[in-house]
Amino acid sequence: MLERPRFVRGLGPGLVSGASANDPTTVGSLAVVGAGTGYGLAWLVVLLLPMLALVQAIAASVAAVSHMSLQQAIARSYGRVPAVVGAVAIVAVALATLTADIQAGAQALTLLSGVPFYYFVLPLAAIAYWLLATKSYLRIERILAWLTLIFLCYVASAILAHPDWHEVLRGIFLPRFSLSPGFATGAIALLGTTLTGYVYFWESIEVAERRPKPSQLRAVNADAVLGMLVAGSTFLFILVAAAATSGRHHMPIRTAVDAAVALQPLAGSFAQMLFGIGLLASAAIAVPVIAATNGYVVAQTLRLPASLALKPREAPMFYRVVFASLAISATLALLPIPTMLLLYWVSVIAGLATPITLGFATLVARNPKTMRGRPIGVPLACAGWAVTGVVTLSSLAFILSAIHR
Repeated sequence: MLERPRFVRGLGPGLVSGASANDPTTVGSLAVVGAGTGYGLAWLVVLLLPMLALVQAIAASVAAVSHMSLQQAIARSYGRVPAVVGAVAIVAVALATLTADIQAGAQALTLLSGVPFYYFVLPLAAIAYWLLATKSYLRIERILAWLTLIFLCYVASAILAHPDWHEVLRGIFLPRFSLSPGFATGAIALLGTTLTGYVYFWESIEVAERRPKPSQLRAVNADAVLGMLVAGSTFLFILVAAAATSGRHHMPIRTAVDAAVALQPLAGSFAQMLFGIGLLASAAIAVPVIAATNGYVVAQTLRLPASLALKPREAPMFYRVVFASLAISATLALLPIPTMLLLYWVSVIAGLATPITLGFATLVARNPKTMRGRPIGVPLACAGWAVTGVVTLSSLAFILSAIHR
């Protein structure tokens, strides 16, 4: 079991898992969608919060009852082949997301220092591995999670940007559907970046290692839901701020500097610095989580030791996968691809793979044997399948729009 400093043991894994969902890919995708489609997808951003809460609750329930992570539960319930399929979906998307988040963290340091981003890429990856291998990450993860609340500044910035609130409310309460490339791509990007598999797999990993008692299931679910709601509280305001600034002036967002424009109504000339701090904090919490998730998923699929509580010599495969994930992603992050576009298209890729992992999670949660005779209720299972259906339909809409483009 993971040993944690006394001052953070009272805080559940939901906070960290939720904060990792508010990573640079999420912030970047919301900004790009806001600048490109205005308030047209505001309804989807609002709908994302209950969807995220449901998925986190399902993952936490599986781990709390079975004392297994989702990957272990899939392997135990359905065998090696489905476990490998799930692992490939998780690892492929995680590597792409890790690449984008490392580059975003480096770009954040560029905003703060003026030094070219490529000088920071490899050091960021090396620091992430050191934090994980020495267990130092466990001492600071929740501090970093709270730092991502700097994105609450988007609330003030969205208000000060004087958006057309009539149009905002119309975008929320009168959903609009379209197969146009911008709309379909934006929808799958939003779903992919928020419902990406590593977030709820990490939730299950942390809960499983804590091994809560059956009587604590309600508290575990409440923690999972609350952590996601705290992290997602800024989603709508990021979109509104981007739409009311860059979108109003038809300025596409391609770089971190472009994305920082959304904070100018609040911070003025300090917008870049404020955005840089928030982007760096979100990358700092997400990069170790994503790399560690890959380590857990691969090692657990092979039924080998996997835990941050173990030393590298005690779980060699786990740490090799963590190291390889960071090394591969850092190398790819050096490619000259505009940061915000990279974040955005990684979210699209994540959205296409999400139905696989969501489907497995819901199946496992309803398996009486895996859940020790206490599967999730029918309403929660139906909600899980509904979320899976929404993402699947969005993926099909994106594919159709790409074919007819």
